[in-house]
Amino acid sequence: MLKPKKLANNNFLSSLDITIEEIFHILDLAENFKNQDFNIELKNKVLGLIFDKSSTRTRVSFQVAMSRLGGTTIDLNPTTSQIGRGEPIKDTARVLSKYCDVIAIRTFNHSDLEEYAKWSTKPIINALTDLEHPCQALADFLTIKEEFHNLKNIVLAFIGDGNNVANSLILCGALLGVEVRIACPKGYEPNPFVINKAKEINNNKNALIITNDPNSAVSGANVLYTDVWSSMGEENQKKEKDKDFEGFTIDTKLVAKADKDAIILHCLPAYRSKEITDEVIECKKSRVFEQAENRMHVQQALLSCLLS
Repeated sequence: MLKPKKLANNNFLSSLDITIEEIFHILDLAENFKNQDFNIELKNKVLGLIFDKSSTRTRVSFQVAMSRLGGTTIDLNPTTSQIGRGEPIKDTARVLSKYCDVIAIRTFNHSDLEEYAKWSTKPIINALTDLEHPCQALADFLTIKEEFHNLKNIVLAFIGDGNNVANSLILCGALLGVEVRIACPKGYEPNPFVINKAKEINNNKNALIITNDPNSAVSGANVLYTDVWSSMGEENQKKEKDKDFEGFTIDTKLVAKADKDAIILHCLPAYRSKEITDEVIECKKSRVFEQAENRMHVQQALLSCLLS
């Protein structure tokens, strides 16, 4: 199996950091890991985790992925390290580069992630910022590929806030040629830079649709996707957002307007009865927990590409 050239020993800060060939390579490698058809040993390799935001799936999936590769993980809690006391990023990055072989970072400002990458001599992985969540997008498209066997003629409808998950779905979808529809209330559209970049990548005017109408977005769609309306750090906007997002819940009525074989995705955690109903997340169309499992497999593939 050929190794991607662009990604090797580089950073993964954005979906834009990899080519379409590399995406398919990672998805294929992840499937092989999942089916136990392939094995890579990364003994003596160390993954460092820096999480300024709380995490369940991302933290555990990275730890298990590294363990399955034979490596070890150091979890650096900012509250119990010098990071939380204001040590400059450039100092932290240079020191951790001496200890770790790769560092996955979950933080608020994307610019902080870029600062780590500037000073680190080892690969930096975006484990979520306010701008993007590229590891999540890889797991999402692996889940879709598993369900439909390929990504041709797939229509993905994302209902909710134009947040970091939506941004990565847009960029990754543009690279893969997947039609992405984003339905959000007025004023909650995805990042303009992301929208423009996606249009540069795929200039098909129908490849990306931004709308304020959930019903039109899900019409005939193969994948219905949602996320929490208030991301971490937006707790003070929760009441306002709950009101603004009325009518943007994925319920059985909305699901009925999608393709008959459509699947349901949610990156979790879910606030049932808000962005998605309990009935939908537990229905036969739901692939939410398969999607969560796939985080581990794509991150195992990603770590392999960065370190092997």
